[in-house]
Amino acid sequence: MTDVLLGQSYFLRFDPKLWRAMQPYPPLGTLYAASYLRTRGHDVALFDAMLATGVEEWVAALDRHRPTYAVLFEDNFNYLSKMCLLRMRDAAFAMLGAARDRGAVPIVCGSDATDNAPRYLDAGARYVVVGEGEETLGELLDRLRSEDPERATGAGSPAGPAADVPGLIYRGAGGSLVDTGRRPAMRDLDALPFPAWDLVDIERYRRAWAPHGRFSMNMVSTRGCPFHCNWCAKPIWGQRYNSRSPESVVAELEWLRATHAPDHIAFADDIFGLKPGWLERYATLVRERGVVTPFKCLERADLLLRPGEVEALAAAGCEMVWMGAESGSQRILDAMDKGTTVEQIVEAARLLRAAGIRVGFFLQFGYLGEEAADIEATRRLVRAARPDDIGVSVSYPLPGTPFHERVRAELGERRNWRDSADLAMLYHGPYSTRFYRRLHALVHKEFRLWRAAATESPIRHVARALRRPTSRDALGRARDAVTLPVDRLVLAGIERLDRPAAPPSARPTARA
Repeated sequence: MTDVLLGQSYFLRFDPKLWRAMQPYPPLGTLYAASYLRTRGHDVALFDAMLATGVEEWVAALDRHRPTYAVLFEDNFNYLSKMCLLRMRDAAFAMLGAARDRGAVPIVCGSDATDNAPRYLDAGARYVVVGEGEETLGELLDRLRSEDPERATGAGSPAGPAADVPGLIYRGAGGSLVDTGRRPAMRDLDALPFPAWDLVDIERYRRAWAPHGRFSMNMVSTRGCPFHCNWCAKPIWGQRYNSRSPESVVAELEWLRATHAPDHIAFADDIFGLKPGWLERYATLVRERGVVTPFKCLERADLLLRPGEVEALAAAGCEMVWMGAESGSQRILDAMDKGTTVEQIVEAARLLRAAGIRVGFFLQFGYLGEEAADIEATRRLVRAARPDDIGVSVSYPLPGTPFHERVRAELGERRNWRDSADLAMLYHGPYSTRFYRRLHALVHKEFRLWRAAATESPIRHVARALRRPTSRDALGRARDAVTLPVDRLVLAGIERLDRPAAPPSARPTARA
C-alpha cells in the first residue's frame, strides 16, 4: 500500500488541438507537492495524466497502489488548469468518485476546485484544498494520519482534525459547508525541495518530443502575478508574487541537465524575471557555470523596455518570448486594466528581434465593447510588430475577476470551454461565437501569409513551390492565398448580421 497517490486531471488526449501539437510537459505543480510531502515523511506515488489514455489508468493506479489518500493536485503552473476546461472537470469528478469507491480519502487542490468547492465535494472529494496547496495538504495529511483511522476517513466535523487547518473546505456535521479560511502564500520559495522528477516517466516524454528534434522540460522561478489585468483569474496566489533566487533556479537547471539532459527549457512563470536585477544575475550564473540553455518564457511589454532587460534575456539563452499583447486597440487595453500601450508592444518586439530573440503574441478578441475598428487595430498590430508566432483566443470570464462580475448577468448555463479549441463566447459579447471562430481562422491565415511574404519574395516562393509541388507548407500557403478573400467576405457578412447583438451597456471603460 502507498500512503498518498498524487495525480492531476489534465489529460492531453482530451484536448485534441494540443494532442496534435504534442509538446507535453509533466505536471510541475503536482511534482512540487510530491517532493514537499516527502519532506514530511509521506510515501508518495504519482499518476501522471498528461500522456495517459484516460481515467481508466487512474483506476488501475488506485488498484495497484491502494493509497490511504488519493489527491488530485492540479498543476497550477499550467494555464489550461486555470481555465477549468469541462473535459478535465468531468475527468476530475470521475477520478474522485473512483477513489472514494475504493476506500481512499479523496482530496483535491486546484483552480476549479477552489472556485467550485461544493461541486467537487458532491463529486466525491472529502476535502478541497483552496489556494496554494503544499503546506495545507501536508498539515491535513499529518493530522489525518495521527487520528483514529475511522475518524480520518470520515466526513469530518467542525471539531474534527481539519477544523483548524487553514486552507480547507469540507462538509461538516449534517453536510454543512466548513471553510477554514485562506492560508497565506509561501514567501521563501527557495526552501521548497526541487520537484519530484524521479516519479516521472522521463523517457516517455522524450519520445513524445522526438518529432520536434529536441527535448524540452519545464521549470518555474516564481509564483503569482502582481498586475491587475481584470480578466485574469488568480484563485491560487491572489495578487501575491514571490520569487526564487537566481541561485536556486540555476542549481535546479544544473541538476536537470546532469540528470535528464534537456535541450530546451520552458519557464512556466506568469512573468519571468520581474524583480529588477534578477535576469542579469541569472544570466551571469548560467554563463559562469556553463549551463546556458535555450529557453522560452512569458514577459510583459513594459518590463522588456527596462534598461538591460532584453540583453540579459539574450545572454541567458532566451530563444523566444511570449507577450500578452492582447489587443492593438489602446481603448481595449485600457478597459482591460492591462497597464501597457500599443507603442510599448511594438517597441518590445523590435528590441527582442534585434537581440535575436523570437517573439510570440497572445491576442484576445471579444472583450466588452469591442468594435470592428478595435479588431482591425489588432490585425494592424500583428502586421506592424511582425511576431514570429501568435496565439488567438476570445475573452473568457473566470470567477473572481472584475471582468466576470461585469458580465455575470449575461452568462448562460455553460460557463467553461470543453477544450482549448472551443472558442465559445460565454457571455453576450460584441459578436457571436460563429464570428469569433471565423475571425480566429482568418487571423491565423493572414499571419501565415504575412510571415511568408516577410521571409521570402513572391518570386522565390513560387519557384520553390514549383520545384517541390507536394511541399506541405507551399500547398498550405497557396490554399490560404486562394481562400483568404472568400473568408474576408464571409466574416464581413457575419459581422453585419451580428451588429445588433451587443447590448448598449457593453462598452469598455478604463479603470479610474
